[in-house]
Formats: sequence, C-alpha cells, structure tokens
Amino acid sequence: MNEFEIIERYFAPLAGDGAFGLKDDAAVIPPRSGFDLVVTTDQVSEGTDFFRNDPPDTIARKALLVNLSDLAAKGAGPKYYLLSLLLPEGVTPEWLSAFTSGLAEEQGRWGLSLLGGDTSRAEGPLSVGITAFGFVPCGHMIRRSGAKAGEAVYVTGTIGDSGGGLAILKLEKHALDAEQKGYLIGRYRVPHPPVDFGASLMGRASAAVDVSDGLIADLGHVASASGVRIIVEGEQVPLSAPLKALWGADVLLRAVTAGDDYQIAFTAAPGLSGPFTQIGRVEAGQGVSLTLNGREIAITKPGYRHF
Repeated sequence: MNEFEIIERYFAPLAGDGAFGLKDDAAVIPPRSGFDLVVTTDQVSEGTDFFRNDPPDTIARKALLVNLSDLAAKGAGPKYYLLSLLLPEGVTPEWLSAFTSGLAEEQGRWGLSLLGGDTSRAEGPLSVGITAFGFVPCGHMIRRSGAKAGEAVYVTGTIGDSGGGLAILKLEKHALDAEQKGYLIGRYRVPHPPVDFGASLMGRASAAVDVSDGLIADLGHVASASGVRIIVEGEQVPLSAPLKALWGADVLLRAVTAGDDYQIAFTAAPGLSGPFTQIGRVEAGQGVSLTLNGREIAITKPGYRHF
C-alpha cells in the first residue's frame, strides 16, 4: 500500500471533527470560549522507548499516553492529537491494524480524536511522534514554576515499575514469578498516567510535572523553575511489591532515577489526601535531595538523559 491507502484504511477511522476525514493538508481546532489551548509533543522510538517485537497496540498506546501525561500535569483535558509515523520496511497490514486498534482504544477511553499528521517510510528504526492538544480554563495551566517553601511534595501511583520492566526485558537476573514479571513488563510497555486526575490539580497544585525522566530529575525541573529546594523522603516514596522483589535493597535509588513512570509529581499545601502520596517538602534553597530516615543519599545520576 502507498501512503494514502494506509491513511484511508487505517487512520481515517480515527479522525474526528475538524480533521475532514484526513483528506486535506490541515485541520481546524474550534476555539473554546473561556479555555486556553495546551499543546505538547513527544516521540517514542524503537530501541529507546520500546522493542521492535513489542505488540503493536502497546507501542501505539504508549506513544499516545506519554503525551496525555504531559497534559494531565498541566491540568488540561485531552481533545485532539497529530500523529507522525516513520515506518521501516517490513511493516505488515496486520501490524498496522493492531497499531491503530491500540490508538482507537486509548483515544476512545480519554475522549480525543486524530487531526492528521504524516506517514513516511523510514530507512532506520520505527518512530512514532505525537502532538497532543487539550483545554484548560483560561489562565489556570499549572506550570513548573509555582512551588513555594513550606509546601509538600506529592506523587501519584507507584514509582520505578517501568524501569523494572525494562530491566527484565534487558535480561537482568531475577527470581520473580510470572505475575510479578508480567506486571512490571506491562508497566514498561503501557504506562498508566492519571489522565483524569489532571483537572483536580487546578486550585490545589502550585506546580506540577509528569515523571518521565525520573522522579529526582523531574522534580529538579520544578526546583529550578521555582527557585526552591525539594527534599524527597525516601521512606515515603510509593513502591510496588513486584519492584521491591526485583531490586531488593537497591530499590529506592533505582526507582527514583529510572524514569518512564508517567505519573504526576506536584507541590501543594501539606496534609492533603487523595489518590496520591506525600513524599517530601519544599524548602528555601536550590536543587533536589533524597533522604532515607533523615540521612541524605548521594545521587550520581538523577534520571534518564537523552544526550
């Protein structure tokens, strides 16, 4: 099939209002009175973010969800996305069908639709780039720069599970049972960002960031943008039982620097309760420190580095 046959057969069914059935060179995003349009983009590539033999639907779902994680951290609800797809030789109709099924499942779950994009042949590895669009009430997008001394630090979900799944896929030795192994690999292949939690951050969070490069690294962005110091209390960091079984005594340091969690870390008033865990505090100063029972733990590499 050529590019246009691929688009018509597999991607046009994912298009919604403003996309013109993917038969035009551009799309229209209708304005929404009282809302700001929030835009984010992220790319996942074979060999870095997934493996070539991963199920195609999980590749598609991860590509979309890592962008929805960014929108959620801004307090924005997702609405549209653009897709840029570089396909290597050998991609079959069966692969494309499974890939688009994954997209359809996630966009249906979160109420967004495809606006368009680009489909090309790649000489190198498979690459999937997505630009996602969402809406937030005017002036209420949550930035990284609002954290203040005296506030607490919170995080949703558990930390490090994706890193554990990647370690297993890279053949790190372990003694996990099939259920534990499947859980961690599943979190690597398909993240579970709290997409519907993002709106509840408005009026509550002073700053927020999605945890993509590692909890310590991403909180470092908040600390830098806000001009504060963040203390992460290691004994409070939420860790899953399978991850503890995998990494044992090394679990804390590896988990907070592993990345690919796509949970939300945010700062807010102390003592809040909800589907999140209080893991630290904000102080005057700069940078991020990790402590365990009051003792600081040295960190040589705070998270994943792209270059």
